[in-house]
Amino acid sequence: MPVEVDVGLATLSDQLTLATVLLYIVAMIGYALDLGFGRVRSTAKARTAGEPALVTVGGDAAGVSQDTPRDEAPEEKAPPAWALRAAPVALALTWLGWAANLAAILTRGWAIGRWPWGNMYEFVVAMCFAAVSAFLFMHLRYRNLFLGAFVTVAAALGLGFAVRYLYVQAGPVVPALNSYWVAIHVSAAIIASGLFIMAGVAGVLFLVRKDSAVRLPSRQDLERVAHRAIVVGFPIWTFAVIAGALWADKAWGRYWGWDPKEVWAFITWIAYAAYLHARATAGFRGRAAMIVQLIAFACLMFNLVGVNIFLGGLHSYAEVPG
Repeated sequence: MPVEVDVGLATLSDQLTLATVLLYIVAMIGYALDLGFGRVRSTAKARTAGEPALVTVGGDAAGVSQDTPRDEAPEEKAPPAWALRAAPVALALTWLGWAANLAAILTRGWAIGRWPWGNMYEFVVAMCFAAVSAFLFMHLRYRNLFLGAFVTVAAALGLGFAVRYLYVQAGPVVPALNSYWVAIHVSAAIIASGLFIMAGVAGVLFLVRKDSAVRLPSRQDLERVAHRAIVVGFPIWTFAVIAGALWADKAWGRYWGWDPKEVWAFITWIAYAAYLHARATAGFRGRAAMIVQLIAFACLMFNLVGVNIFLGGLHSYAEVPG
């Protein structure tokens, strides 16, 4: 019996996804303006006592502070009033984009009556939502607003790629995906992927940042964000791998079959485990640690996207358009 699709809800989901892209792009511009017009605050005590002046960047209390000697800091004019409002406006737009992203996922699921991550398009949309969710949660907890521009641009690019190259009409999935394991295994993979994307963004910024780039967060702060995200994401990814093996046994009668998706999921697990182990036991810090975690992030991206596009196997039902 064919499954009926609520065309109205499916269309609404598509429109909400496009709105999400727009909101993330505008939010990214706001964050960029905030970084470009970071406020410089110096205390009278620092001026009179000849102590280093405190340079605060990032537009609000969430910014990152760096001690820069007064005679080395460039003279800067007070930013215009509109620039001081860029950060809160950008954050509000990010929350609106997050809500639109969530609504797009929910309406897609309601339109077809199933979990809305049964193909690559739906998975990438959910993964971008998870990445922005991770940023917003960590901002509420650690006040890391400085990553806003980079996370929103990554989410906007991911959604744009999904809409342009991965989009498929809302419809039924293959029987293997009609299982409660979708809610368990795939949901865990999406949440972990969002956290790893946060770590990946911080890692890239760490490597490209120059010591003179006073408007960007310090390398220590970037490394701290990446480590926190991986510490939370790694056990969730571990659970996703285990749940995938249990699902494979239920669906195909074996826990492990050397399918490309299974292999790369395990390679990704090993790579992140190597990062955590090296950081905990060998004292890996700084550039070396960031390189290891970016190698792990590359494995993750190939596992999530490359395997479905370039490799076959039992997971080739992801409905990537030809």
